Amino acid sequence: MSPSWFIAKRYLQARRGTGFLSFVTSMTVLGIMLGTAALVITLSVLSGFEREIKEKVVAFTSHIQILGYQNEPLREYRRSIERVKEGVPGVKSISPFAAKEGMIRSRSAVDGILLKGIDVSEEIVAPRQHLIKGRFLVEDGTGPAQVVIGSKLARKLAADVGDKLVVFALPMNGAPSLQPRAMQFQLAGIYESGMAEFDDIYAYTTLRNAQKLFRLDDDVTGFDVLVNDITKVDEVAGRIESLLGSPHFARSVFQLYRNLFSWVELQKKLSPLLLSLITVVATVNMIGTILMFVLEKTRAVAILKSLGAGPSIIRRIFILQGLSIALGGVVLGNLLAYVFCWIQLNFRILSLPSDIYYMSSVPILLQPANFLLVSGVALVMSFVTTLLPSAAAARLDPVVALRFG
Repeated sequence: MSPSWFIAKRYLQARRGTGFLSFVTSMTVLGIMLGTAALVITLSVLSGFEREIKEKVVAFTSHIQILGYQNEPLREYRRSIERVKEGVPGVKSISPFAAKEGMIRSRSAVDGILLKGIDVSEEIVAPRQHLIKGRFLVEDGTGPAQVVIGSKLARKLAADVGDKLVVFALPMNGAPSLQPRAMQFQLAGIYESGMAEFDDIYAYTTLRNAQKLFRLDDDVTGFDVLVNDITKVDEVAGRIESLLGSPHFARSVFQLYRNLFSWVELQKKLSPLLLSLITVVATVNMIGTILMFVLEKTRAVAILKSLGAGPSIIRRIFILQGLSIALGGVVLGNLLAYVFCWIQLNFRILSLPSDIYYMSSVPILLQPANFLLVSGVALVMSFVTTLLPSAAAARLDPVVALRFG
């Protein structure tokens, strides 16, 4: 053990009869602990928000949606799929769909929906993992047409698995008749994503049933595309649009939900910046705490210097003392943040209105990088703030200190 660390440790341990100094030190540790915990929790919550929104939005809309101009049906969709798979690198999967707004009616209520017919053999956007009751769609060609709806819509319709529902759809542009078309479905399953916008609006059926209801024959209204690298999603969308040409146009999930993702990015930039002020104030208080230690140990410092201790040793003593205080606050802050995040992950004690925040509880994403980043910044700031009082201690004149101290 180095002399500087040995003396710093003794100074921290020998605080009997210095109640005020112990109180100030405790407040400094508490401030650093709360600042560290607040920053780690904030970063974990924001990372959780970003992950939840990306996963849930992609689960219902895919990475890229290819539609027709003015909702024009897309013909020869199988050939288009083959062209994309062969001509556009980076495409993981592509699946056709037929989607249109309509009305759904149960025995007791009527509501508006977006009915989306999908290829059930593809697992590209189907909310299978969110099913809470019943089963997902099966393309067997027998039995009644089936539909899967969200939990919020099911409550509004007072519908349960096995009930009969009627869906009304307006004809597509250019259809010979303007009379709405109706089709009866059996409720096969109910999903719950935690995002009210989807649980209240999206209903799913097979592609064949949607084509029949919307009078599309063998046409579709769009394609869902997943890419291998989401960071290149805009580039892939541009290539697909250039390859397929009119009337196809492609939009990435970040373009479709630009406002939502812009809000997430804004929160990730501003919230840590504002909450870091807590850590800044706590570490600045370190200056006063170490100065009080210097004043209390004036005679001891003078004796050390008279015995031959140089300025570098004195400086290291108080720097190590300050870093010890900061390390205690950082460790306690990380522990507090971890316990809070663990409780939220397992017990969901903090809930959210899903119609506003797209989820029913505060999401948490525990990442070691967040803990390491916040801890590193807090320790560096603490080190910087100990330089001034430790330098003052190193410049202390032992003769003056022994005579008047």
